[in-house]
Amino acid sequence: MAYLDIASGAYPMSSADVRAAHPNTSFPATAAEFEASLPEFGYAVVQPVTQPQVNYTKNVIEGTPQKVGTIYKQVWQISDATATEISDRTSAESKSVRQERNNRLSLCDWTQLSDSPGSTRAAYVQYRQALRDVPSQSGFPWTITWPEEP
Repeated sequence: MAYLDIASGAYPMSSADVRAAHPNTSFPATAAEFEASLPEFGYAVVQPVTQPQVNYTKNVIEGTPQKVGTIYKQVWQISDATATEISDRTSAESKSVRQERNNRLSLCDWTQLSDSPGSTRAAYVQYRQALRDVPSQSGFPWTITWPEEP
């Protein structure tokens, strides 16, 4: 659980941070009792909120919790990514997809050996070519349709 120092706005704080800020205070041992004692010291429990799922063109950062009624809730801020961030993310994803493709190719390398059964070799020729063609798919690297292994 994360805590907010209401006076200073310090966030996130852990129970260890709160205890360290008050070394001469004996806080309750149980989590529920500890959290119940926080308001008298100027702290609030921050209720987590699921982080929004966005695509590679957006940034999501955690903002300062906001008071909603009587509780503080976690806040997520979404902003547009810069061209450099988008380019870096696309490069990293391209590298990752190519690594996956190369791994899939290496797992079936044995099918192309001269002592592999002819029917096996033939069945895998198209699959292996489809794997090599993954980078030319229209959605690459963000939308990939992996070929079915024979």
